[in-house]
Amino acid sequence: MNRRIAALVAALAFFGVLLAAQDPANPDVRERRNAARALARQGSSAIPQLAGLMADPDLEVRIEAVKALVEIGTQHSLEPLMKAALDPDPEIQIRATDGLVNFYLPGYVRTGLSASLRRAGNRLVVNRFTDTNDQVVEPWIEVRTEVSETLGRLARGGSAMESRANAARAAGILRGKAAVPGLLEAVRSKDSRVLYESLIAFQKIGDRSVAPQLQFLLRDLDEKVQLAAVETAGLLYNMEALPSLRSVLERTQKQPVRRATLAAIAMLPDPANRRILLAYLPDRDAQLRAVAAEGLGRLKDPADIAALQKGYEGENNNLARLSMAFALVLEGNLELSEFSPLQYMVNTLNSASRAPAARALLIEAARGGEVRRALHQSLERGTRDEKTGLLQVLAASGDAESARLMEPLTRDPDLDVASEAIRSLRALKMRLP
Repeated sequence: MNRRIAALVAALAFFGVLLAAQDPANPDVRERRNAARALARQGSSAIPQLAGLMADPDLEVRIEAVKALVEIGTQHSLEPLMKAALDPDPEIQIRATDGLVNFYLPGYVRTGLSASLRRAGNRLVVNRFTDTNDQVVEPWIEVRTEVSETLGRLARGGSAMESRANAARAAGILRGKAAVPGLLEAVRSKDSRVLYESLIAFQKIGDRSVAPQLQFLLRDLDEKVQLAAVETAGLLYNMEALPSLRSVLERTQKQPVRRATLAAIAMLPDPANRRILLAYLPDRDAQLRAVAAEGLGRLKDPADIAALQKGYEGENNNLARLSMAFALVLEGNLELSEFSPLQYMVNTLNSASRAPAARALLIEAARGGEVRRALHQSLERGTRDEKTGLLQVLAASGDAESARLMEPLTRDPDLDVASEAIRSLRALKMRLP
């Protein structure tokens, strides 16, 4: 009997120690850190306790708590993560930001900035931001306004430039329009990372009304920032920027800047651009030829058809030829025959390396009803890659008739086609009135 009592006392003592180690109110800071780690395994029920730990005076406790909140990752984590994003410590700001994105874009924390964070003493070491910044949430995902506002606030006033730049990147990924006021203040920063990430965020959010307020960056001394600002002027359709863009094009000695600036000018259809575009159409640089052709196509001047046709037939660079085809389609050549420009654009969807460029140009061309109706024919008889590519095009530029024709493809025997049809149809229906 005494042995049983002794065993029971020992077990109770063990569980008492275990519970003490999981007590967020434990006066021992090491035990509070352990408690934060242990709470992560309890799921959503532990969120209130973890939220309380975000006010702990010990930095390591707060770091473990924010890690746990990110790991739990439910909608109930959003409130404490928004509060954590405003913590004075930059590591916590970065981890909370990545956690907010991860809720809407699962798996983001594995590749986001927080995945590479480490500390050297009291100093936070942040790996270099990757130049690849093309992630965005699906169009039907609704991001809470408060989340976007929090990211904008952090981009404007985070405690370190790394956390500010990371918040700007997050705002773009989430297409957070409510972050725009904060981002507009962020672009007044002198830090190139913050400027660049903010500009890319504006491109993803797509709010054209802010474009004139970004125009001062067209002459930024950091080439990466300048290139992003030039690209943003074109993508946000900033017609007011044309005089500045023409001036940059005339004065620059840098080929990357020249290419980006001509591309931006080409996206802004003004008859005054025609002389510049015609001058670059026969240029030795294939990228310059390509964007010059696209710009002429957008002007839709019948006088340019002969030069564009000659360029299309004689062009030996595939991407430049794709741009020539795009221009001819905009000029009204909608024939679908073996060597026609529109068929060439559709065929290019079969090329893994050139399909993204073809998709982007087809999305723009398909905004016109006649082009869209021509593409409906290709949707019915295309290859697997052509069908999936055209489904993505119509998701962005389709109409009610497009939706009707996409519906049967949701039951296509090819699972890749069927899966893309379901996704694209859902995106299209989100846009339709």
